[in-house]
Amino acid sequence: MTIEEALALPVAVKFDDSNRALGLGRTTAYELARRDEYPLPLLRLGRSYRVRRADILRYLGIEDQITAAPAAA
Repeated sequence: MTIEEALALPVAVKFDDSNRALGLGRTTAYELARRDEYPLPLLRLGRSYRVRRADILRYLGIEDQITAAPAAA
């Protein structure tokens, strides 16, 4: 996933999209979630998971790149 793709993610990201951003396979990700060991906080919505975009960006270090970039004049 590119930085542009990560920045375009919705506020609450689908679990599969989060896994793609983190480079996790589906089976591994669900096993980590089941054991409460997923690397990011999960939002449980009914029977599905969501992950906050801000948590993904922070985990990938993208947030730091944005805040460190000089403001355009």
